[in-house]
Amino acid sequence: MSQYTPPLRDMQFVLHELLEADKQYQEIPRHQEVSRELIDQVLEEGGKFCAEVLHPLNRSGDEEGCELRADGVVKTPAGFKDAWQEFTAAGWPALSCEPDFGGQGLPHTTQTAFQEMMNASNQSWAMYPGLTHGAYQALLAHGTPEQKALYLPKLISGEWMGTMCLTEAHCGTDLGMLRSRAEPQADGSYRISGTKVFISSGEHDMSANIVHLVLARLPDAPAGTKGISLFIVPKFVPAADGTPGERNAVMCTRLENKMGIHANATCEMQFEGATGWLVGAPNKGLNAMFVMMNGARLGVGMQSLGLMEAAYQSSAAYAKERLQARSLSGPKAPDKPADPIIVHPDVRRMLLTQRAWLEGSRAMAFWTALMIDQYEHHPDEEVRKDSADLVTLLTPIVKAFNTDNGFQCTVLAQQVFGGSGYIRETGIEQYVRDARINMIYEGTNTIQSLDLLGRKVLGDNGAKLRKLGDLVKAFVEAEGTNEAMAEFVNPLAELAGKIEKLTMEIGMKAFQNQDEAGAAAVDYLRIIGHLVLSYLWARMAKIALTKADTDDFYRAKLSVARFYFAKLQPETAALIRTARAGAATLMELDEALF
Repeated sequence: MSQYTPPLRDMQFVLHELLEADKQYQEIPRHQEVSRELIDQVLEEGGKFCAEVLHPLNRSGDEEGCELRADGVVKTPAGFKDAWQEFTAAGWPALSCEPDFGGQGLPHTTQTAFQEMMNASNQSWAMYPGLTHGAYQALLAHGTPEQKALYLPKLISGEWMGTMCLTEAHCGTDLGMLRSRAEPQADGSYRISGTKVFISSGEHDMSANIVHLVLARLPDAPAGTKGISLFIVPKFVPAADGTPGERNAVMCTRLENKMGIHANATCEMQFEGATGWLVGAPNKGLNAMFVMMNGARLGVGMQSLGLMEAAYQSSAAYAKERLQARSLSGPKAPDKPADPIIVHPDVRRMLLTQRAWLEGSRAMAFWTALMIDQYEHHPDEEVRKDSADLVTLLTPIVKAFNTDNGFQCTVLAQQVFGGSGYIRETGIEQYVRDARINMIYEGTNTIQSLDLLGRKVLGDNGAKLRKLGDLVKAFVEAEGTNEAMAEFVNPLAELAGKIEKLTMEIGMKAFQNQDEAGAAAVDYLRIIGHLVLSYLWARMAKIALTKADTDDFYRAKLSVARFYFAKLQPETAALIRTARAGAATLMELDEALF
C-alpha cells in the first residue's frame, strides 16, 4: 500500500530558512502578523486532514470512479462528499481568500504548501477545490461588484464550487477556433449555447451549486482570440435571495473514460441556451480567463509536486524493506538471506533523482508563491513589478518542468518496486497514471515552452530573464570566493553564461525563421528550469553546509544537492546542443513521408 506523511520538516526548511517568508511578510502590511509559528500550525493541521481524510480515499476513489446518473448528476466516489463537508467546516477553502468576502487572508505561500499536501494525498479530490479557487480568483479580478457580492462568499465558504469551460472538441489550446455562442437578452443576461469537453469537476454531487466560467462568442464578435468573451453560467440560477433557484440549461452529457484521475469528473458539458452573465468587457474574455488559467498552470505543477512526494515516500520505504541480492561490495545484512535493495547503486540513483527533483521543485513552487504575495500586496511598486515579472517567467516552468519531472519520478518509483509497482495493490501505478495528465492539460508542455521562449523571453528581448539572471549573478558574486561552495557555484555560473549566449543565438535565428524557436523551445524550457533549480539548490546547499556536521536533516540536504549537480544538472550540456541543432532536421521531411 502507498503511504504518505506530510513533509512538514522540509516545508519548514524552504519557508523559514531558504525563503525567510516571515521576514518577507513584515514588509507586506496585510501579512505582518503572519509568523512562522502560525504557518507551522496551519500546515500541521492541514497535513492531518490530508493524511487522515484524503489519503485513505485515494485508491478507493480511483477504483470506484465517478458515475453519470440518468438524471444528469454525477455521483462522486464514496467519502468524497463527506470529505468536502469536513474540508469546508474547517474553513480550508477560505485560507488565502480576501477577508472582505469571508476569506482568512493568509499568504499564497501557505495556500501553496497546503495545496501540495492535498495533491500528494489525493490528486483527483484536490482538483475540485483547486478549480473552485481558480474561479474565485478570476471573479475577484474581473467580476462586477454585484457578481463578487453574490458569488465570492459562496465559493470561499465552499457552499458552491467552480469550473473553467474552455476546450471544445475541435480546438484545444487554439481557443480562437471556439464556436460556443452567447446571445444577448433584454434583461442584460445572455443565452449560452455550445459543447465543452474535458471539463474537470464539470458536474458532481459535492456542493449545492456549480459556477461555470465559460468562454463563448457574441454575435458580432471578431474572429480569433480577439472575439472571445467570458460568462458566468451557474448550474442553478441564483434566486433573488442568492440561494440556488431553477436548474439552468447546462448538463453533463458524458464522462470521459480516462487513463488516470478517475475520481475527478471529467465531463462533456452541453449548454443549450443556458442563462449566463458577462464577466469583464465584451471580447476580452481571455484577459479574464488567463487569471484562472495561469493559476491552474501553477496548480498543475503543484499536482506533480504532490505526486513526487507520495511516490518517493513509498519507494524509499520499500527499498529499505525489500530483500534482493547482495551488495556488489559485500553483504550489508549478513544475518538476512539478501540485502535490502537500497544498497544497490542504481536503486539509490532512482531514489535520489526523485528526491532532487522533488525538493528542488518544492523550493521553486514556494518561491513563486512568495513572489505572488509580493506582487499583489507589497507597498513598493518596484518590488511588485519585479515579482510580477519573475512569476510571469516562472509560471510555464513550474507547470512544464515540474510535470515532466513528476512523471519521471513516479515511473522511477514504480521501477524501484519492480513487478510490485505494476500491480494495483501497492498504489504506485496509480501515481504513474495520475501524473501523466499533468503534462497535457492547462496547455501542453510544448505550449508552455513556446510561451516561455516566445512571449516571456524573446517577446521582451530578455528583460524578465535578465531579472532572474541578476539574482543568479549576485549569488555567484557573493559566494564565488567560498571554496566550500565551489562545487555548487561553479556549475551555476557556467550554466548562466551558456544560457545568455544560447538565448541570443536562438533569438537571431528565430528572427529569420520562427520555426527555429519552435524547434528549440522544449529543450530551452528545460535548460531554464535547470537554471532555476541550480540557483535554489546552491542556496539550499549554502544553508546545509553550516549545519551538516551536527544534524542529519542538513546532511541529507547537502548530499542531495551534490547529487543534483553531479548527476542531473549535466543534462543541460546535451540540451544546449540539441537546442542549437535547429529546425532543419525537423522540417525537411515531406509530410507525405511520415
